[in-house]
Amino acid sequence: MPMKTTALVLVALCLGLNAPGQADKWEELKSYDGRFRLMAPAPMQHKVDSLETSLGIMAYHTFFYHTPKETEKTADNLLYMLSYCDYPEYSVHSDSADLIPEFFEATIESAVGSVGGKLLYSSEQDYRGYPGRYWRIDYLNGQAVIKTKALLVGARYYALQTIMLKNKGLNTSTNRFMDSFQLME
Repeated sequence: MPMKTTALVLVALCLGLNAPGQADKWEELKSYDGRFRLMAPAPMQHKVDSLETSLGIMAYHTFFYHTPKETEKTADNLLYMLSYCDYPEYSVHSDSADLIPEFFEATIESAVGSVGGKLLYSSEQDYRGYPGRYWRIDYLNGQAVIKTKALLVGARYYALQTIMLKNKGLNTSTNRFMDSFQLME
């Protein structure tokens, strides 16, 4: 075997590329009701909550995967989650340019307050022409991080989130999860 080929094989073995039983067993989740697809490291559970809001009762859909307790210390993320809800007609819409900044500011403020955390970063991150935001929250007294990518498609709000220990704040699994999101239109 030529030296170049041998080196490539060794690199592939060291990285675990295409090796059975490695962390590359991600699977696709398709939600026809949610009109999206994405990749996750394992099957995701789905639950629907009814939320009482000033706009009325809203169905809040959540798809999530918790990392098993025995692998929490070595896992990139403790939680992978996608949630969505549909806002009532005429309340908020992705083409309401005047309302979008205020909508996302209130959403981020609510997220930070709900975990008693600290907002470390926030930026606009549109998706295929739809308005979006990306933010990072430190919480649990600086021991953990929540990363959120949110967007508004028509009157539907989507939020993708990962939660990780602070020492795993930069990991490829978060990017893989969030970048895999696709709308099914």
